[in-house]
Amino acid sequence: AGSFDRVLLDAPCTGLGALRRRPEVRWRRTAEDVAPLADLQRRLLDSALASVRPGGVVAYVTCSPHTAETVDVVAAAARRDDVEVLPVAPLFPEVPDLARGDAAQLWPHRHGTDAMFMALLRRTR
Repeated sequence: AGSFDRVLLDAPCTGLGALRRRPEVRWRRTAEDVAPLADLQRRLLDSALASVRPGGVVAYVTCSPHTAETVDVVAAAARRDDVEVLPVAPLFPEVPDLARGDAAQLWPHRHGTDAMFMALLRRTR
């Protein structure tokens, strides 16, 4: 706990952002899958934040564009008084239309990628 400078959390998710490459996902997922995964993602993000030292950064990444698995999970962590969300878009100036608030959202139709989401969270103390 509190010993890492950086942690990458590639969170388990519905995988809906990879439909372009894996269309069978649409038949394996239901609306009921989202809430338990979002709960797990929040718990994993809390654990990742506990793993970084003050000043350390957690990159939270999913292959889902679903708000419950992306911005809602980050918003829950951002409500903590020891977390600051860092803007991602300035780190990728060559990627147009990347910003989703302070986070980044890639889209198949805009970026030619899976629908990947990334947020950076700094533990302030």
